[in-house]
Amino acid sequence: MKGKLYIVPTPVGNLEDMTLRAVRVLKEADLILAEDTRTSSVLLKHYDISAPLQSHHKFNERQSTERVKELILAGKNVALISDAGTPGISDPGFFLARACAAEGIEVQTLPGATACIPAIVSSGLPCDRFCFEGFLPQKKGRQTILQGLAGEQRTMVFYESPYRLVRTLEQFAEVFGAQRQCGVAREISKLHEEHCRGTLAEVLEHFRQNEPKGEIVIVVAGAPDAPKAEHRNKYR
Repeated sequence: MKGKLYIVPTPVGNLEDMTLRAVRVLKEADLILAEDTRTSSVLLKHYDISAPLQSHHKFNERQSTERVKELILAGKNVALISDAGTPGISDPGFFLARACAAEGIEVQTLPGATACIPAIVSSGLPCDRFCFEGFLPQKKGRQTILQGLAGEQRTMVFYESPYRLVRTLEQFAEVFGAQRQCGVAREISKLHEEHCRGTLAEVLEHFRQNEPKGEIVIVVAGAPDAPKAEHRNKYR
């Protein structure tokens, strides 16, 4: 009988954000795959989880995927976690989930922590329709993507490093317009959580004056509706 692949979200900050089901699944797993075993060991020790731990990260996930798939086909239940949040969302997980699904292996993804949802809900910007862009390319293709998003009418969500935040906000102001509304969420669910809201110009100035630290989520309002052309009688 085949085993299962469980994709298990882990807290983005406060360890109490772990769900009861996530703890149970990790305790019962035959193997836990972790992005960084040192980081995950802290969480596992906190919840007295002693299942075997193996690294699975962006540098080895293609090779690791084949070995793990064979273990699951042999009947083992494997749980995948990342350093924080839901695996596969700007973290390793996609290759393994795709390979297992293609093999007919059951893939169960537990609901749980992710940084983008608290950020967009707390931003005060419309969250009924939004697009998630994750981390933009640092160089090649970046400007093309931004230009393509200039007319996007849904709220946009981006992940960014604190070291690149100011430059990214500068680029957003150039492409989207300095008066476009935005919010920057920093250190979600951690002790020094911060939400900065305003126009791109205002938020940019704030972080020019206050060095950003920690995990960053940027939420940018969508483009305003294009003005409707005035109706004219064609016979006039």
